[in-house]
Amino acid sequence: LARLTSPLSLAELESDILRRVRALLRELDGHHPSCQSDRGMLRWTLHKKIEQNPSSSCVLVRILVKELERAERGDLRHHILPLLHTLMYTLLQAPCVPDELCARVYDFCKRLLTLPQPFCTLGLAYASRLQLERAAPGTLYQRMVISEHGLRSAPFPYRDKIFIFADPELLPEAICEALVTDTAAAQAAQSPRGCMSRVVTHALQAALGDTCDTRGLSARLQALSPRDVERCFQQVVAAVQGSERGRHTARLESIYRGLLGSAPAGNAPREGLQGTPLPNPNISFHLWTEDEQLWKELVLFLRPLPQSCEPECPGQDAEPAEVPDELAGCACCEQSRFSVLSTDSGIERDLPAQEEPCVPCAPCAPCVLCAPCVPCAADSERSRLHRKGGMKKKLSPLDSVALLQAGSAGPAGKPPGKLPGRSGTPPEPAAPLQRLHTARVVLLGDDRVLGRLAQAFHSLRKREARRVFLTARLNLQFYHIPVAPGQSQPAAAADHAGPEELCEVAGYLGRADPWYESNINTLCHIIPKLATMPPSRALVTELFLPDVIAYYARMGTQPVGFQLHSVKVLFQDPAQDPAEDVFLTELLTQVQDSPSHREPSTTKRKSALDGPGIDLTVSYRKAVLSDRQKELALSLRSTGLLMKAIPAEQAEGLGCLSVTITEIIRTNNLAGRSFSAVANRFKTRNIRVRSPEQRPFTVRLDKDSRRTFRDVIGLEVSPCLEPSYCLQKTRAMKFSPHETEDVGLVKYLPKSLLLPINTFAGVIQ
Repeated sequence: LARLTSPLSLAELESDILRRVRALLRELDGHHPSCQSDRGMLRWTLHKKIEQNPSSSCVLVRILVKELERAERGDLRHHILPLLHTLMYTLLQAPCVPDELCARVYDFCKRLLTLPQPFCTLGLAYASRLQLERAAPGTLYQRMVISEHGLRSAPFPYRDKIFIFADPELLPEAICEALVTDTAAAQAAQSPRGCMSRVVTHALQAALGDTCDTRGLSARLQALSPRDVERCFQQVVAAVQGSERGRHTARLESIYRGLLGSAPAGNAPREGLQGTPLPNPNISFHLWTEDEQLWKELVLFLRPLPQSCEPECPGQDAEPAEVPDELAGCACCEQSRFSVLSTDSGIERDLPAQEEPCVPCAPCAPCVLCAPCVPCAADSERSRLHRKGGMKKKLSPLDSVALLQAGSAGPAGKPPGKLPGRSGTPPEPAAPLQRLHTARVVLLGDDRVLGRLAQAFHSLRKREARRVFLTARLNLQFYHIPVAPGQSQPAAAADHAGPEELCEVAGYLGRADPWYESNINTLCHIIPKLATMPPSRALVTELFLPDVIAYYARMGTQPVGFQLHSVKVLFQDPAQDPAEDVFLTELLTQVQDSPSHREPSTTKRKSALDGPGIDLTVSYRKAVLSDRQKELALSLRSTGLLMKAIPAEQAEGLGCLSVTITEIIRTNNLAGRSFSAVANRFKTRNIRVRSPEQRPFTVRLDKDSRRTFRDVIGLEVSPCLEPSYCLQKTRAMKFSPHETEDVGLVKYLPKSLLLPINTFAGVIQ
C-alpha cells in the first residue's frame, strides 16, 4: 500500500473495488446489473483488475474480510460462501498478504464450523489451507501449479487434468470450433519452464515481500538454461514443503542470493509488488463421438502411452495384473504379459541356492516393460525369496470391492503382499494405493449430454465392479456448464423443448447454489454469443472461457448427488430380449402410431369408441413421508406418461420420481361421447407400466430422441443400484439364501448409484 502514489489514489482504488464487490452482492440478491452483458462476468472482471494491479490484492482482501464479517453479523448466509470463494482465490494468487489479514480469515473460517453444511465443510477445508499458507507462504500456489501441469516433484506427486466433453450432435459447429481454439490458445501460452519460473518467482516474493526484485529475478530466470531452472525449482519446492516458517524464509533468501548475487534482498529497487497470476491448467477438449471414449481418456491419463506404443493401446505400460480385460487382445499388452511369466514352481525349497550374477540385457524393441536388470542385492537370502517377474494374482471380487468406494478418504483393502522372509525377519509392509491423479470432467451442453454421462458413469461403475482399475488410483470429479441448444441439430433435438426445459439440472444447481447461478448458469447464453463474435472483438475475450472453466474446476469442490434410475423395457416382439438402460432427468412415453394394416379391424373400432390413447395398467409404490411402503395400482386410458427425476423446487429434494399421466376421460351425454384429458400426478420410486392389449408405445430417455425405444408394451423403473453393492449382495446370497436383510460387508456399501456434479457450495440448506 505504501507504494501507491498518493492517499487520493488509494481512496479511489478502495472505492472502485468496494463498488465492484457490492455489485457482486447485489447480483446474488437478484438485482441484476443494468447492462445484461455484465451478467456472469463481474467476478471475472474483478479478478482481472487485481491481476493487472497486484498491489491492490491486499485492498481487496481487506474489503472482503469486512464484508464477510458484516454478512456474519447480519445473518446474510447467502453472501458468505461467494465472498469466501472470492477471497480464497485472491489469496491464492496474491504476491504477498500480511499475516494479520490471513489470521482474520483463518478465525472467520473456524467460526463457520458451528454452522450447518456446507458452511462447516468449506470452513474446515479453507482453514486447513490457510494453516499451510501461513506456515509457508506460497504453498497453495505452488501445489496447484505442480499438480495442474504435471511438474516433477517428489514432495508433492499429485496430478490434475481438466477434460472438456461436448457432444457434436447437440452443439453447433461454431461453438465446438471456438472451444477448440480457446483451449488450444490457453495451452500454447504455457510451458513447463514458464510454470517452474512462476513457482520460483511467487515463492520468493511471498517470502521476501516487496523487498524482492521481481523484475531482476524474472530476467535472471529467463537467462538460465532449462536444466538450471528445474534445479532452482526443485530447491524452492524442497524449501517450501519441508521447513518451518523461519527456516523456510532463510532458505528462500539463500536461493534468492544465489540467483541475483550476494546483494541482500532489501537492496532491491522499490517497484512494488509484481503479480504472478496462475497459469491456465492442463485442459483437453474432446468431441464425444464414442460410447467408451470417457473411459479410454481416463485410462490414458492414468497410464500415459510411451512413444513406442500405438495410440490405441492404453494398457501398454500397465502392470500385467493391471491391464484391463477389454485390452487383453492388444498385441503390445499380450507381449508384456507373456514376457514376465514365471517358469519355476514357486515353492521356496525349489528356488536355487544362490542366484547367478545378473547380466544386463537389452530391452526388446516393441516392449517397454522389459528393462535392463539391476544388480543383485547384497543379502542373498532376502533376494532369493523376493521373487520378481511373476504374474500377479488377479484380485477376486471380494478383495476388490473394498477398493470401489470413491467417497472414502483412501482406498481400502490391501494389495497382494510379498512373500514373507525367513523366521525372525518381519515382512515389508505393503504400500497402500493412493489417488495421485484427479480427473475433472467438464460436460458442456444441456440435459441430453448429462444423460450420456449417466450411461457412461454406470458403465464405468459396472466395469470397476468386475475389476478395479481406475477407482483405486483416480479421483474422478464431474462438472456441468450449460449451453443453450443450437437449431442445426434436428435429429437430436427434443420435441417442443426450450432452453429452460433442456437445462433442468443446471436450473436445480443454480437454485441450490447462488454462486453457481451467478458464474456458471449465465454462460448458457454467453458461450453461443462468444462463438459468433467477430474476430476483432473475440481477441479481447479469447481467454474468458478457459479462465471461467479453470475457476469452476479449482473452486467447485462440493458435489450434488443425483439419483440415477434404471429402466427395463419390454418389447412387443416376444423374440426380442428386454432392454435395460439408465436415465438421469426424465422418461417420456407416448402412444405409437401403428401401421393401419397391422391392426385388426376390431382394434380399430374399439379405439374409435374409447377415444385417443391406449389402455394401461400402472402399479407403483407411493412415496410417503413416513417411508412406509404403499402399493397402488391403476387401470386407465392414457395418451402418455412423463417421469421427472429433477424437482421443480429446491425444497423437494432428490430421489423421487414425479409422475404425470395424461388420462383420457370419456363422458356420455345427449350430444354423444366426449373425451377430456386429465393429468394424474403422484410421486414414487418404483413403477411398472403394462399395455394389457399389447398395443405399442414409445419410450424416450433424457429428452434425447437418439435414445428412443419403439414397439414397447411394458416398462419397469426403479432406483439404480451401485454395481459393487449388487455384486456383493449376489455373493452373500450364495451363503445365506434365506437372509432377507443385508449382512456382512453389504451393510456398509452404498446402495444407490448417485451421479455427483460439483458446484461451489453443494446444496445450501
